[in-house]
Amino acid sequence: MLPDTSSVQPEQLTTKTAAVVALLATAVRDFSPVAFANSLGAEDMVLTDIIWRKQLEIDIFSLDTGRLPAETYDLITRAERHYRRRIKIIFPHPADVEACVRHYGINGFYDSIEARKACCHARKVAPLERALAGKRAWITGLRATQAMTREGLQPIAPDPQHGIAKISPLADWSEAEVWAYLRAHDVPYNALHEQNYPSIGCAPCTRAIAPGEDIRAGRWWWENPQTKECGLHLVDGRLQRIKKEETPV
Repeated sequence: MLPDTSSVQPEQLTTKTAAVVALLATAVRDFSPVAFANSLGAEDMVLTDIIWRKQLEIDIFSLDTGRLPAETYDLITRAERHYRRRIKIIFPHPADVEACVRHYGINGFYDSIEARKACCHARKVAPLERALAGKRAWITGLRATQAMTREGLQPIAPDPQHGIAKISPLADWSEAEVWAYLRAHDVPYNALHEQNYPSIGCAPCTRAIAPGEDIRAGRWWWENPQTKECGLHLVDGRLQRIKKEETPV
C-alpha cells in the first residue's frame, strides 16, 4: 500500500519544493561540478524530476550493483523515456566482485555483517568513489526520518570520506510529502513500492514490509537496525552527523 498523502496541503508542498530548488541552485553555484547519486527510490525520483525539469547543471548517475530487482531496471527505462534523458549507469569492477564472491560465496552476505559490507563495498562503495572523482559535492535523497541511523541529518554537510560536500535536499521531508510530489507531477516510480517495498536496494537484500513495520525494516532484515547502512553514507563506521552551524570547507 502506498502512503496516504491527504495530510499534505498544496501550499506546503509548493514551499518545500521551492526550498529544494533553491538549495540545488546554491549547490550548483557554490560547489560545481555537482553529481546526484540516484538510487532510484521514491525520494530520488523526486530529485530527478526537479533537476531535469529545472534543467539544473547536475550530473545524474545510478549504481548498478548487478543484483538489482527487475522492477528497478524497468524504472530506469521508463524514466529515460519520460524525460528523454539518459541516467549514467556506473558498474562495479568485475575483479572486485569476483574477489568478494570467491572469499565469501555468492550469497555470503547473509552470513555476517563483515561479508555483507564487503559485498556492498565492491558493488556500491567503490563504484561511488569512482563516480564522485573530480566532483566538489554530491547530492543524495536521504531523509532524517528514514532510519535511526539518519537522525540529525543536515541538508548540507562536509563529507570527509570523499573530501567534498554532501547535500541532502529532502532531509526534512516526510514520506507523505515525497509521495504527494510524485503524484502531483506524475513522476515515474518503482513498481515494487506498490507491493509494500518502501525502501529498495539489491534484490537479495530487500523484502516487503508488514503493516506497522519501520520503512527500512525490509533492508538487510536479518541485521540489527544499528548496522543497516551499506557504507555509502558512513564516516569512520558511522553515519555522518554535524551540528547545524557547521559548514563544508
